[in-house]
Amino acid sequence: MNSERCRWDEKIDKTDKATILATNELSSSVASVIRNGDTGFSNISSARRSLNVAVEPGDGSYCGNLIAHGPGDRQRPLIDHTRGLCLSSAPGNMAGLIGNTAVLGPSIAGSAASCSDYAPRGYGSRNGHCRVGGFGRGNSLSTVGRDNSSNLCPRLRRDFMRGLAVFALELMPPPIDNDLHEIMRDMGAEIDDSGVVMTFGNDDEAIAAAEQGVAVVEMSHYGRLRVTGDDRLHFLHNQSTADFKLMKASQGCYTVFTTPTARTIDLAKAWIMTNSVILVLSPSTRKSIYDRLNKYIFFADKVEIEDITDKTYLFSITGPSSDELLRELNLEEIIGKPFGTHLHYAVEGTPVTIAVGSGFAGEGYSMLLSTSTAGFVWQTLLKSGAVPMGATAAERLRVLQGKPAPGSELTDDYNVLEAGLWRTISLTKGCYIGQETIAKLITYSGVKQELWGIELEAAVTPGTAIMLDGQKVGKLTSCTIGRDNLKHFGLGYIKNKAGGAGIHVDVAGVSGTVVDIPFITRSLPE
Repeated sequence: MNSERCRWDEKIDKTDKATILATNELSSSVASVIRNGDTGFSNISSARRSLNVAVEPGDGSYCGNLIAHGPGDRQRPLIDHTRGLCLSSAPGNMAGLIGNTAVLGPSIAGSAASCSDYAPRGYGSRNGHCRVGGFGRGNSLSTVGRDNSSNLCPRLRRDFMRGLAVFALELMPPPIDNDLHEIMRDMGAEIDDSGVVMTFGNDDEAIAAAEQGVAVVEMSHYGRLRVTGDDRLHFLHNQSTADFKLMKASQGCYTVFTTPTARTIDLAKAWIMTNSVILVLSPSTRKSIYDRLNKYIFFADKVEIEDITDKTYLFSITGPSSDELLRELNLEEIIGKPFGTHLHYAVEGTPVTIAVGSGFAGEGYSMLLSTSTAGFVWQTLLKSGAVPMGATAAERLRVLQGKPAPGSELTDDYNVLEAGLWRTISLTKGCYIGQETIAKLITYSGVKQELWGIELEAAVTPGTAIMLDGQKVGKLTSCTIGRDNLKHFGLGYIKNKAGGAGIHVDVAGVSGTVVDIPFITRSLPE
């Protein structure tokens, strides 16, 4: 047996004490048998029943290694053959299954999840929910060439396959390992005790790349909640400002969690998948929003909430050259799509979700990844021209662009309209937490102050009063070093009667000029 082609991984399952083995020859052989229809499975539903696999069709939700198979994808199973076993449906049918490990004996231990639901949605085509054929087909991120289809182990007989029983394991990958951080440390990254990548020692270069080229930010300290159940859209519809009932699979949006009086808690991104909704939250609100959502789940509600932050990675790609980067990786299908649109791809047999919108102003994308491929994807993005950015530079970019954040601009002191988050609001969706106050503010022109940028001659402590002609007209909420490393830049709320862009203010004796900021809006979108 060729050790370079066939690596055996051994693991002891604590439940049944069985030795779990996985090999590329085995997975290729099993995939070949099933793909040719030898198991008698006419579709994936019968395969799932026969094999007793715990499967959630729907959303590439990082519950295991699974990629779809269907029309146009008959050459090979999409699988990292050093990792697991591919159980694919017969050609032309629904999504295939990829189990994490295989037991050589009377049973197969499989952890699997589906990337979407039916072939009519476009498996293997350009119009489907799941992009089959590899992440960036034909380029450095593709799975092409990894199936080692020659010199396979002996073909497994049909009676052996029918004798296999598959039982459910934990349907989530293990907590984030250190592989990506080791790669980053080798690059000179500074990582704090909580695992946040603070800087790569290139903050000025990273800011310049985000404004003139393309930067990639490791954002895995941001929270990710996975909301499932038949009532998930109705439930989230009542909890935040966006109209979730109008959303369909593969779409996404910004939404704001507010108090009953419309005071701001957090600005979240929501990605609507086939069987779940992924919420991306600020690090400081991850736990509080998780607790809040669970608090409002009543007995009859078919809603479940899971924190998947430690089981996934999150990257942000930001800058005017973001589209060029995706074209370099053969991911042009998503370019030009509306904000929040997301597609699923495969990297080494594991799902990667790419969504329009980086979480910063301007062009960009987000990537939600399984833990096993994060390091590979990170290195590929850098080789393709992206400049790495740490949390220190990302916070600086946030302030420069005027994105409000919890604890600074999003607090009990300010409502969602004052924060400039008009585009997150639906006026037609009906009741939700904070809706009545927001409706009154809009109806009666009740917004009395707004968020602005302030170019400052020196650093000023957030919380300092903003003065105009000796009168307090607002409060500074954030401050960072400016683009030129000489002046500083701040965010602050200023009363409307004081004026807006162009006025000159005093902040603790430091002169400042009020300017507009790109992230926010000051009225409802037309």
